[in-house]
Order: sequence, then structure tokens, then C-alpha cells
Amino acid sequence: MKITVVALGKIGLPLAVQFAASGHEVIGADVNPQTVELVNAGTEPFPGEAHLADKLKAAVDAGRLRATTDTTAAVAESEAVVVVVPLFVDADSLPDFGWMDDATRAIAVGLKPGTLVSYETTLPVGTTRNRWKPMLEEGSGLSEGTDFHLVFSPERVLTGRVFADLRKYPKLIGALSPAGAERAREFYEAVLQFDERPDLERGNGVWDLGSAEASEMAKLAETTYRDVNIGLANQFARYADTAGIDVYQVIEASNSQPYSHIHRPGIAVGGHCIPVYPRLYLWTDPDASVVDTARKANAAMPAYAVQLAADAAGSLEGKRVAVLGASYRGGVKETAFSGVFPVVTALTEQGAHVAVHDEMFDDEELTKLGFTPYHLGQDADVAIVQTDHASYRDLTAADLPGVGTIVDGRRILDPAAFPDTRILVIGQGEPQRD
Repeated sequence: MKITVVALGKIGLPLAVQFAASGHEVIGADVNPQTVELVNAGTEPFPGEAHLADKLKAAVDAGRLRATTDTTAAVAESEAVVVVVPLFVDADSLPDFGWMDDATRAIAVGLKPGTLVSYETTLPVGTTRNRWKPMLEEGSGLSEGTDFHLVFSPERVLTGRVFADLRKYPKLIGALSPAGAERAREFYEAVLQFDERPDLERGNGVWDLGSAEASEMAKLAETTYRDVNIGLANQFARYADTAGIDVYQVIEASNSQPYSHIHRPGIAVGGHCIPVYPRLYLWTDPDASVVDTARKANAAMPAYAVQLAADAAGSLEGKRVAVLGASYRGGVKETAFSGVFPVVTALTEQGAHVAVHDEMFDDEELTKLGFTPYHLGQDADVAIVQTDHASYRDLTAADLPGVGTIVDGRRILDPAAFPDTRILVIGQGEPQRD
């Protein structure tokens, strides 16, 4: 097959490489000329994705992958189009379809009869049928279901381990017609390889959910579940702080029973997915009060962590506070909806002098994000661990000289390495003794 992948970001580029590695001819379309230039040179445009550098070079050298800024021309050559254009959201996580609309119009102009179009970007329920179908039909003059086929098939991978996750999880599809579903099944079976999963009743591979709406909701549901679960864990943690209970012991004990799967509490929920997709779900189901309450509970955690520091230190007015971690999670150079932003805001509102450290960002990058850079070894009064970078496990008092209070928002530090420092962990209340 000849396949176009629209948008060569942290999901789209690995997908394009995967399709090429399966023996197909792939065109990657992206609006960024620099990204296109790097891909055509066989050079990964962003760090951190396991095996991408080698696989990308091999695909380009073999002539199976090339990139272009001309989406319409690429689509006109292709039998299948996979769309991974980001869905932007505003400060309230409400959808802004601008870039996706532009990409869809460009796809429509190049669309030819017989083409399969698969959207993998997470969407509110109903978007494939009610937004993309009429837009593609109007721009192409073709009819969905007879002239071309439209499917929603959500990406279910995590940045940093895309290739492993593509093999591990079933590929969900939801089409607008039975013929489209069969075409989508044939396509994904041809471009993906799956590990054996005897734990799944339906086995691994391609799962047809029967409709685009069901497939859209499945992606939102699996991510919203995590947000609601974390929200519950955070509620438990805040109560445990007041009751002198170690919530981590409680969670471990609860999860020893097979019907309990409580997640871990923490300072923030960040990234492109967990804080955003519940809002996309709420956009079409505003009465989902459980989802709304959990999202608000998780959004309140950065300010709660800062208040723990303020209560322990007496006041943060004029204090030098080091925030450890700008990334939304450890090992990933990404600040999308990272907890660092509300943490710094809450600290500033309390009069603290704030500086941010992150091993994956240099001083210039931190400054562009609006932060004063902090270097390990510099004096500070208070520290807050915001990201669970692996290297933070090895920190000692010598790395944070002068710090008398630490809020370990990720429960990652070794308390023995800070013998003279008060370390607070969210949900790890001091037990009550008679």
C-alpha cells in the first residue's frame, strides 16, 4: 500500500515508521518545513522515543518513507490516510478544531475513490460522523461509504514506548459502515504486528466496536477512568493527611484484593491525555458529575501541595523555593498541562521566590517557559518535587543546601538522605499514638 500519515509529531512519526517497517510506502505530511527536512534526512526531530532514530533512518534509507508539506498531493497518491493532527484545547480543556479542520480540508481536496481515512486523534463523541464526514464529502465531492471509507481508530500508546505499545494493545476501530470496518481491519492487520495476549478473551489484534461513536468513547473512557481513579486517590490522601494515616499502606492493602485497583495520589495530573480527555467527554456529556468532580479534585492538588509547604515552613513569604521538575512526568521532555505551572503560580501568590530545575531542559528553555532556572547545589529554603525523574531518587541534602522543608509530590525521595529536613508526602500522615 501507499499510505499518508498526516502530522509527524510524537505519535504520527513513529506510526509512519511502523507502517514503513511493515513493507509499505509511506508519505509523512506535516506543516512544519523543518520537521519535513529532518525526516527526509533520516534524523528524528525530537528526542525520547525508544528505537525511533534507528527505525527512521532505516525506513528513509530503504526508500519507504519520505515527508512533504503538501498534504493534498500526498493524499492524492495514497490508498490510506491516517490523521494524527493534534486537537488543541483552551485553558479550560475545551476543543479547538482549527488545525484539524485545516488538515481535513486539505485531505478532502486530494481524496480519491477507494481511499480509507482513519482519524487517530482523540475526539469528542460524534466528531467523526458529524464533523469530518460532511467536511470530507463537501471538499472531495465523494460520498462516504461508497466512494471512500471513514473510520475512527484511537491511538493508545504512550510517548517514549510507542513501538512496544503498538504491539501490546488491541487496535480499536469504529467505522461508519460495515464495508468501512472491513477495510479498516484489513489495513491495520497489514501495518501492525501484535504480541500474543492470552489474557484477552477476544485475543489481541483489531477490535471492531461497531461504530465510530463507540470507538471515540472507548478512548475517552479509558483515560477518564484514570483521572477519576486518581481523583479518588487524591481525596483519600487529603483525608489521610488529616487523620494521621499513611494512605500508601491503605492503597497497598486495598489492592491486595483483586477487585480494587486504586491509583496513586500525587501533586498533579499532567500531559496531553489525562487532564484533557475528561473535558472532551464532558463537552458532550455535561451531566457526568463524577467526571467533573474528579477533574476539579485533581486540578486542586498543586495548590494543596504548596499549602502543605507553607504550613510546614510557617510562611512562604520571601522564601527561596526550588521546584524540581518541569515535565509533566518523569523521563519525558514535555510540559503539556504540567503541574509545574500551577505550582509556580501558587508559590508566587504566597510571596515565594521560585526557581525551577529539570534535567531535560537547559536554562534557556526554562527561561522561555517563564521560569527562573535552579541548579542543584544552590541554596534554598523549601523544595517541592513536581516530577518523578529517576535521578531525583538519588538526591541528598548536599543537592539542596539550606532546605528545611520538602514536599515530595511524587513520593520519590529517600528520607534517609535528608536527615535534618522535614519531608512531607501527600497522603502520608503521621500516625496517631496513645
